[in-house]
This record gives sequence, structure tokens and C-alpha cells, in this order.
Amino acid sequence: MKVNWLIVCCLICFGSLSAQEEAYLLGQWSDSTLVGSAWYDNIYNEVWGVAVNSREFAVVGSTAGTHFIDVTEPEAPKQVQFVPGAAQGGAIIHRDYHDFGDYLYAVCDEGPSTLQIMDISQLPDTVLVPYDTNAEIRTAHNIFVDTATAKLYAFALNGGSLGYSAMRLYDISEPLNPQPLGEYNNFGGLFAGHVHDGYVRNDIAFLNCGTDGFAIVDFSDPDNPNTISTLTDYPARGYNHSGWLTDDAQYYYMGDENHGYDIKAIEVANPCEPDVRTTFNAEVPNPNSIPHNQVVACDYLYVPYYYDGLMVYDISDPANPEKVLYYDTSEEPNGTSYKGAWGVYPFLSSGNILVTDMQEGLFVFEAADADCAANQQLAPVDLDCLTPTSTHEVATRNALRVFPQPARDRLQVEWPGADNTQPLRANLYATTGQLVHTWQPTALSAKFELTLPNGLNAGLYVLRLQQGEREASARVVVW
Repeated sequence: MKVNWLIVCCLICFGSLSAQEEAYLLGQWSDSTLVGSAWYDNIYNEVWGVAVNSREFAVVGSTAGTHFIDVTEPEAPKQVQFVPGAAQGGAIIHRDYHDFGDYLYAVCDEGPSTLQIMDISQLPDTVLVPYDTNAEIRTAHNIFVDTATAKLYAFALNGGSLGYSAMRLYDISEPLNPQPLGEYNNFGGLFAGHVHDGYVRNDIAFLNCGTDGFAIVDFSDPDNPNTISTLTDYPARGYNHSGWLTDDAQYYYMGDENHGYDIKAIEVANPCEPDVRTTFNAEVPNPNSIPHNQVVACDYLYVPYYYDGLMVYDISDPANPEKVLYYDTSEEPNGTSYKGAWGVYPFLSSGNILVTDMQEGLFVFEAADADCAANQQLAPVDLDCLTPTSTHEVATRNALRVFPQPARDRLQVEWPGADNTQPLRANLYATTGQLVHTWQPTALSAKFELTLPNGLNAGLYVLRLQQGEREASARVVVW
């Protein structure tokens, strides 16, 4: 059968183009009184979003400080509060934000700055700043709050008694009293001059380490973090900038901040062996296009591109992202500097998409998925790859039951087939394979109790049982 390849190609091209639509712009905000930075003439930088007292707000960073823009009526965004930065003016390029409960954490990467912790519970009427000091952080490039564990991750920072750190970790269970837990730059032999940014879920951190590469690290025990894997050789490797984990914890979308470099879709279903499955780009003629600060929400990947604006990809097939929405926010001609779209926030209850452009200000777009906020569920990272295994263990692991999880003082163990005629050996290992504790061999039945050793640090461990030729292992979470 003959095939008219011209018609086929036209149909394919038409189908590809028809899948992409211009995002619907609802509203825009900017302030003509603000000055641009001396480096990139960027007036604006990061955007975040919060919902307070049944209203939605965009949090916009500028050279002057932090702007709170009410976007509940997205067609008419209006500034309702402003918090000046400790440092202001043309020297300021970067600010970053993350909320935790009633508080917003704010950092700046230039000048004599501070860590600001703002009480946002009374928006839109007022914003209080009960914490504004450089006692711990003077400057930081980025921050991320793991809300599930009340930890603040600060990246590439200066301040406090430590001076400079590639990365630090803080306990913010008391939100206005951040307590340092450690500073880090060695991740399983990957020595990071600095960590540029990161994404964290339940203590599992995905770290973007600039020119040094990428690392996945378990910080459940901040005193003894466990590097799960590193990636230093991958397609289109450049300056490893940032990324975001999919809701099901199966893929990590990572961008290198280099002109013309693709985004990487990394399969992390087995985080011990991250695998770059595909790369993709903005599908624009600009050879200098750069992805910046990508975010995943439900089945969509949101990417602000320097010079080229917002791109939204359908990632329901995660290894084959499909661009479905776009909007060019920038009036700047394509160049080799860094201008145009900076940040994106798609997590408001309305689903509306917030985007900041470095020169043009805040854009509010109609939702790509209006139901995401109500239905979003974040799966834990699967750490089964850390469990010591053998062929026999694989066959018997599911038969071993250990509870409660997490445990504090004791473990209840059920192991069908165990009997009281042979000594049973029980060992507890760190996820690094280091032996932590050995219980004295004893004859036990199929159900028994183990007392955990005193002084055991909170974190993830592996319990291994052996009786005769039979073995089994199970993960144990201690808190």
C-alpha cells in the first residue's frame, strides 16, 4: 500500500500544533516606581502563593522587598501589603519564599540581608515580621520547607557563626525559633561547592548542585544523612539548577541553567539508580531558551522560560511530556543574558497559575487543572532499594511484619514459620549497611517483641532476622 507521506507529515504537524494553546491571561500587576537590578535590569524575581482567610495571594519578590498581591479576583490583582527587604535597590537580584503554617519564610541572595519570617495570618489587613535577623542566615540563594517534617533547607547561604555553607538544615517545629541541625557539602563523595536548589519530600531531598551534579539524600537523621544516589554524568549536563518531583514520586524533572539546554525527565521509581528517560525543550525557535524553576502539580509540569515565557506540559505519560499551554510574557528580544519569566506557582485552590516576569511583573493565568488542589496526593519516595536483599529474602520479605511504624521503644515482630526450637538472630542495620545493634540469639516463636537500644537516633533502619537457613528483612522507622 502506498502512503502519501506529505499528507501524513502535515497531519502530524497539525496535530502537534493543535495540542498547544495560548494560556488565557486573567490579569497582570506591576509597579512602575520600582528599579531594576544593575545586572539584568530585573525588577521582579520569585513568585509564591498563599491562601489566607478565604482569599488568594501572590507573593512577589522585587528589588525593594516582598509584595502581597490579592488575586482572589484575578482580573484585578492589587497589592494589599508590602514588606521592605533588609537590603534593597539595584544590587538585588534574587529573593526566595516558602510558607509553613501561618508563616512565610523569605531570603535574599545579595547585600546585608536577613532571614525574614512573616506572620501572614491576618492578610489582607496586615503582615507582621516578628523575626528579621541575620543571626542564622544573612543571604541564601534558595530555600525549601519540608512541611511534613518541619525542616527548612537553605541553599548556598551566608550568615551566623558558620559563615558560608553549601547547604544547611534547620528545625522549624517552633516556627519563630529556627534551630540549626547541620551543614552539608559531601553527598556520597559528590562534593558540592554549593547546592543551588532542592526539592524535599518527607526528608528525602533531591539536590541540584550546580556544576557538581545531582544527589538524592535521606535527611531523616540530620546527624548522619544517607546519600541514596548521585548523578554526575547525564545528557546535556551543565549548571544543575532546579527540579521538582512528580506527585507519585516516580519522576523528577530537572533543568540545567544553560542557554539551549533541554529539561531532563529522570525516572526515580528506584532512587538508588536514577535514569534519564528523555529530554525535551520549549519547542521554540530561540536557540538561547533556558528553563527556570520548573514545578509539578498533578499531571502538569509548569516551566517559566527565560525570554520565552510560560510553558505547560501534560505529563500523564511522564516519559513523553506534551506541551499544551504557552504564553510569552517577555517583551525582551532573544539574547544570551537572563531576562523574562522567572517563577511559577500553580498550587492555589482556584488552580490559577501565577508567573513572574523579571521585567514585566506578575501574570495570572487561567487554571490548567482547576481540581488539582482538592485532589492532589503526594506519594512517599520508595526506599525499598536500600534494603539489603538476597534471592531468599525477596521470596520471604513480605511474610515478615514489624510494627508499630514509626517505633520508639519496642518492636512487635510477626514472622510466620519461626519456631522455638532454633536460635533466632536479629540484627539492626543503618541504611548504609552499618550494623547498629545485635540482639542476643534466643529461641522465639512466630510472634515476639524486640526492645530497641537506648539512644537510637530517629531515622530509617533495616531489621534482619535469621533462623537456620531462613532469612528475612524489613524496614523500621524510628522516631
